[in-house]
Amino acid sequence: MKQALSLGTLSVVNLLAAVLVQWYIVVTIGPGMQTDALYASVAVPQFLLAVISTSLMQVLIPFLAGEQEERIHSEAWKVFLLITGLFSLLAVLSGLFAPLWVPRLFPGFSDAGRTLTIALSRIQLAGMVFMALSAVLVAVCQARRRFIWPMVASLLGDLVGLGILLVTLKQYGVAVAAWLSVLSAALQTALLLPMLGHFQYPIWENSSLQKVWWRVKPLLIGNAYYKTDPLVDRFLTSMGSQGGLSLFYLGQQFYGVLNQVIGKALAVPLLPALGARAKTGNWRDFAVLYRKRLIWVTGLTGTAYAVFLLFGKPALSLVIGHGAVTRENVALLWQMMVALVGLFMGAGISTITTTAFYAIGDTRTLTRVGIYTYTIYIPLKVLAFIKFGLTGLAIAVSCFFVTNLIIQFYLLRRFIIQHVKHEI
Repeated sequence: MKQALSLGTLSVVNLLAAVLVQWYIVVTIGPGMQTDALYASVAVPQFLLAVISTSLMQVLIPFLAGEQEERIHSEAWKVFLLITGLFSLLAVLSGLFAPLWVPRLFPGFSDAGRTLTIALSRIQLAGMVFMALSAVLVAVCQARRRFIWPMVASLLGDLVGLGILLVTLKQYGVAVAAWLSVLSAALQTALLLPMLGHFQYPIWENSSLQKVWWRVKPLLIGNAYYKTDPLVDRFLTSMGSQGGLSLFYLGQQFYGVLNQVIGKALAVPLLPALGARAKTGNWRDFAVLYRKRLIWVTGLTGTAYAVFLLFGKPALSLVIGHGAVTRENVALLWQMMVALVGLFMGAGISTITTTAFYAIGDTRTLTRVGIYTYTIYIPLKVLAFIKFGLTGLAIAVSCFFVTNLIIQFYLLRRFIIQHVKHEI
């Protein structure tokens, strides 16, 4: 509990820094072509990170948890070098071909909007490399059960970027926001780099790499398909009115940051703890710990959403309802965030269920569930947007996350019951 409170406090501070960045950009510039281009420019870097970096991180933590320090040191350098080469190559290729994929991914943008999106995307791709390296370093820290320093490093990077943003945004525009995201990621990587220890030339033996690849492969295959969800959102919202993409992204970000707080405080420490219990076959303790965290997160997300229903609209008006933001912008954002309840609660609670699956090394079940539900969900999402606009799109997003959560919960419950009975 003490660790959860410490992590929760740091997460809240990180939350405030992240929200303040988004708030200052939107209030200063206003929802429109520039902010739409800025938030569109992160779509492909975020997609590549979600497919590769996030998948690897979820596998790497339980893989390294409980291992001897020498082995962690060796495997960490091996993965760090692989990710450096892979993401550098992806950044260069994606930047070169940006004039081809940007017009197709954001067909509703004007020529000026597409030109700006191409320029900003190339900047964001540079930041993607540092974010991928930072994710590896965070995974190494968490495998060693060192959770505080990664969050402190992230906060320091965000605060430096925020300080410069407050001084330079009005003069230089959204390009500054893109460059400062690169600076923040680079600073976080530099602060975490000592966790690798002295350089160790890796021994490229096959057994460990094959084991990691066997676990990562289904996640890569599945994520390459259903992690295109944000790309579909950007594609659809780019065809709406100017500023609609920014507001929809902002609503998702607000809830996403809250879920990150919950995840870092309750799910991040849970992964190595459940992973260690799974390795030793202690399924009864595994089940007890999993259920406690599930109850905590359900209570937290439910309470937070109830508070938002009561006070969210006046709070949004107070926080962002000034500067370049109109009353209509605030009203639309409120409607979308109410409709995104499934994103907030479903994704928040599923941080616990997915963590449990990762802890037992079962990435294939999550992949299959994601592929099946996403295949049904995409046409429904398109129809909802055509019929009801941004609010309909938000409802479709909610349904997807809630459906995934229900299926994951059922399958995990069945797995735990079977193993607990076998243990007895």
